[in-house]
Formats: sequence, C-alpha cells, structure tokens
Amino acid sequence: MSNKYRLAFIGLGVMGYPMAGWLSRNDYAVTVYNRTSAVARRWVGDYRGEIALCPAEAVCNADIIILCVGNDDDVTEVMLSEHGVLAGVKPGSIIIDQTTTSAGLAKRMVAEAKKAGADFIGGPVSGGQQGAENAQLTVMCGGEAETFEQVEPIIGCYAKSVQLMGDQGSGQLCKMVNQICIAGLVQGLAEGLDFAERAGLDAEQVIEVISKGAAQSWQMENRYKTMLAGEYEHGFAVQWMRKDLAFALQEATRNGAQLPVTQLVDQYYEQVEKLGGSRYDTSSLLFRLKNLAAK
Repeated sequence: MSNKYRLAFIGLGVMGYPMAGWLSRNDYAVTVYNRTSAVARRWVGDYRGEIALCPAEAVCNADIIILCVGNDDDVTEVMLSEHGVLAGVKPGSIIIDQTTTSAGLAKRMVAEAKKAGADFIGGPVSGGQQGAENAQLTVMCGGEAETFEQVEPIIGCYAKSVQLMGDQGSGQLCKMVNQICIAGLVQGLAEGLDFAERAGLDAEQVIEVISKGAAQSWQMENRYKTMLAGEYEHGFAVQWMRKDLAFALQEATRNGAQLPVTQLVDQYYEQVEKLGGSRYDTSSLLFRLKNLAAK
C-alpha cells in the first residue's frame, strides 16, 4: 500500500485519536468519524483530514477502513447499523478492527464484510494511550495472509510491531494472553510496593535495585512512580481491562484453560470499581490495597 490510498478512521478515543493522527502525519488522506462530533472537529484542527457525519459516509470512498471503538456491541453497531460501515463500504476495500473484542465477533464480522465485498482483519492493539501517542503499539492480527500484507505498512504508521497470528479470531486470542499476563504482573507489583512501604523501606530505592534483576518488567519501569504517587490516569481504564479479562475467562471456560490468578485479579478490579475507580488505569490495584488497609 502507498499513501495514495484513502483511509477512513472510526473512533477517536484515547487510542484512536493519536492513531488516526499518525496516518495523517504519514500523508494519507483520512476521513474520520466519531460519535461525539466535537472530538472529530478537534481532530481536524490538530491534523489534516475530513469529517464524516456517519460511518457509511466516512467509508464510501475509502480503500482502508479502521475501527477503534469500545466493545463487541460498539463494533456491531458501527458495522451493521442503517448508516454503518457495511451500508457504505465499496467492494474491494479492507476493514481493520483494532478494537479488543471476543474472538467470535471477529469471525462474525469477516462473514458480514465478505457479503459486502470487503475483506476484514481483526487486529487488537496493546500499548495503551502512551503507545498510541508515540507510535509504539503492538498489533496482533487475525485474517488472510494476503490481506494482512496489504495493510501491514499502514498499521505500521502507529505500531512498532505488527504480527499475523493466524486465522480470524487469532489476534483476539493473542490479546487475551497479553491481558492475562499483565493482570498478574500489575497485582504482583502492587503487592510488592505495598509490602516495601509497610516494611519501612524506601520503595523507590527498592525498585531501583530489583529492576536491575529478574523482577524487571515494563509495568515496573513505567508505572511504579505514579503508583506510589497515587496517580492512575494513564488512559486504559479498569472498566476496559475487566471487559478484556471477561473475554479471556469466557474463552478459558470453552478451551479448558485454568486461569486462577486472572480470575482473582478480575475480582480485585471489581473492588476498584466499587471504590469509585472504574476510570482509573490498570495500575490502580495499589489503590485497592491502600483502601483496604484504611478500613
């Protein structure tokens, strides 16, 4: 693909806004749609592009269509509603869904897209708001190899790693593994920081020492300071993590995998929500521990 192709980007949240921005910066012609029109107007003030009034209008001239919305229901509405993507898509175009959804939804959407003469790639992303803003996302795709090869350079405008994991749904399954691993890491980090403070240690000095050894992780390097400061505003909210973990737990029920740690951490995130932290980022597991101690 070259930047002569026209793109449509649907969903300008904390991830989609900078992702669409990187496409504009790379000289693609981008038309955006967002349910909150004020956000779309702000985007065209920050970047070069056009605004559409509905998904069908956004995609009618697009060669590549990128979705980055909230959940299965949002994707279904954007794709299948009266003025949705499939009402306006032109034959031969490619739809890339960068939303984290269930694997089953990705399989359903590829079938619906093919009815309209379009191809479909399910490609959930990892890296959070920071990764989107710095073009450092990791993208896990499922779909046909030929279709993936066409869109890989476009996704590469905002991603440091783009991999085809297998058939439709494989990218979503890989994202579930990603979230399973993160859940345990963040809980371990929260427990370690809480323990260090209760033991009378300098928690920052502790991290300085142990981050040079086997305990090191991305979460430790990037989140420990804000966790200690009680700052939980990094974009990927607890409510979205719980949505992702629910997909993993549902899939585990189907395939027989044992996820005791994931199940427990999901319960801890539920407690964070009850404490008013549904919009806090996922590192707020330390917030839960401190609130339990205060009672």
